[in-house]
Amino acid sequence: QVQLVESGGGLVQPGGSLRLSCAASGTKFNVMGWHRQAPGKERELVAAFTSESTTNYADSVKGRFTISRDSAEKKVYLQMDGLKPEDTAVYYCYIRADYGKHYWGKGTLVTVSS
Repeated sequence: QVQLVESGGGLVQPGGSLRLSCAASGTKFNVMGWHRQAPGKERELVAAFTSESTTNYADSVKGRFTISRDSAEKKVYLQMDGLKPEDTAVYYCYIRADYGKHYWGKGTLVTVSS
């Protein structure tokens, strides 16, 4: 059974920082990262490790967010600095299994507000 368990969301003031964590289990995968979905908007890529082990970032978070991983532990992290109100969203960890299927965590809410 594939499981993705996220943690680290919460309420933070503008300019603050949060660190999200995700632990994956149950399958081998070649892509791992984070998406987010804000109220009334479509889900979008935030940051991810590709199958070539490079990183992709949304333009809106470049220079503020950093994705990292512990491959041995099948964990991925998202360090979010300089948070803005427009970063408020539910953040989802996701993987692409070696056989092509995508899996998603249940999500963790990040709220940026004063």
